[in-house]
Order: sequence, then structure tokens, then C-alpha cells
Amino acid sequence: MQTTKQPLIRLRGITKVYGEGSTAFQALKGVDLDIQAGDFVAIMGPSGSGKSTAMNTLGCLDTPTTGTYAFQGVQVQSLTRDQRARLRRRYFGFVFQGFNLLARTSAQENVELPLIYRGEPATERHAAAARALDSVGLKGWEHHTPAELSGGQQQRVAIARAIVTQPAVLLADEPTGNLDTQRSKEIMELIWRLNADHGITVLMVTHEPEMAAYAKRIVRFVDGVVASDTPNPHPAGLHDTAAPPTAEVH
Repeated sequence: MQTTKQPLIRLRGITKVYGEGSTAFQALKGVDLDIQAGDFVAIMGPSGSGKSTAMNTLGCLDTPTTGTYAFQGVQVQSLTRDQRARLRRRYFGFVFQGFNLLARTSAQENVELPLIYRGEPATERHAAAARALDSVGLKGWEHHTPAELSGGQQQRVAIARAIVTQPAVLLADEPTGNLDTQRSKEIMELIWRLNADHGITVLMVTHEPEMAAYAKRIVRFVDGVVASDTPNPHPAGLHDTAAPPTAEVH
């Protein structure tokens, strides 16, 4: 008998209401979504469509008002705040539009932060951060502060910080929003390679069709629901045979 593979993530009937009474706003109105391990999903939609609320729910940064969220079969909505925090630290990496780096802290130290939170020994932190920076093309830039790095390099540091814990899922919220066209393409090639070569599941919010073109699926939100879920048979990175981008980003 053929069995159906359990998705990494399953949302069923997810709603989210902010406020109460006459001021209540329903950001999500019954979202059903399955995400398989190794998928690359671009989440799109106009402002106010619910895509950011959905991303916060997926990343365990917020809890739904009603509905169920299963991660590897575990009912996330039933976990305590501390249990959700442990789930985030163990399985999720986050990349934001604004980089969110500590200004007076080196690239190496920024990347080590998630490992500090996990209580990893200093020697292991240093080695893991160096590997992560090398993997994003920043070998030799470990001791530079954000002020000494370009926007593209800062986003690479942010990606290294997100993957240093070897997460199952990378959540990227407008990761190219502060970058020019060339740097955006380089960052998307890097994210695409993390998905294609390392099997990291990628969930990415973006307004830009050119960036969404790298994904395997494009999910569009409208008025708090999933309006469409479309496979992309030819992701933009699929036919790019160039070497991984180097640190020469300005």
C-alpha cells in the first residue's frame, strides 16, 4: 500500500486575530499549507495580505489564534513559550531585510551568537562560525565589523549566522530588500545553493518576482488566505553553473 510522506510543516485552518472587540483585526483567515523537507517556497502578496503573519507563525515567533501547526509531527501550538524557543534554536535560522547585525561586533562574533545562546563551548563556536563564513564566501573577513562591510557582505554574515546551527529551515524575510540588483542576484544564488546543495528548506517572503523565480513553489497570500500555490518547474538558479559567489561584494 502506498503511503503519503508526512510533510515537514503542516498548517491547517490557521487563523490569527490581533486585538479584541471592534478593534479586532483578522490577519489570517484559515490557512492550509504543507511544506516538504528540502522545499524552497517563495511567499508573496500585497501589504496586509497576511504573508508576514504567516512567516512569523511558521518560525514559531507567534502563535495562531485557532488551527493546528505540525512541525515534524509535533503540534507546535500546544508547546509552551520555552519549548517554542528551543524549537526555534534547534531547527530554524532567520535572515531579515535589515541584516540585524551587532554594529560594534566582528563578523565572527555576530555569527557565533546563536551558538552562545545554545551554550556551545568557545572552541566549537569559533570553528563553526569560521566554517559558516567560509561557506558564504567571507573567509578572511572574520574580524571586520558591519561598518567595514558592504550591504551584500553584511547580508552574507547574516546568512552565515542563520546557518551556523545547521538548521532544517531557513526563513528569509525580504532578504534582498536593501540590496541593489547585482547583490540581490548574488544573495539569491547563495540561498538557492543552500537549498540545492545542502537540502535546507527555505521559506522566503518577497515582493520581487525576480527573487521569487529562484523558488520551487510560489505561494500567494490575499486577504489572509492562500490564493494560489504554484510549482515553479524551472527555478532561476537551476541552470546557473557558475561557481559560488566570492567575497568580492561592494
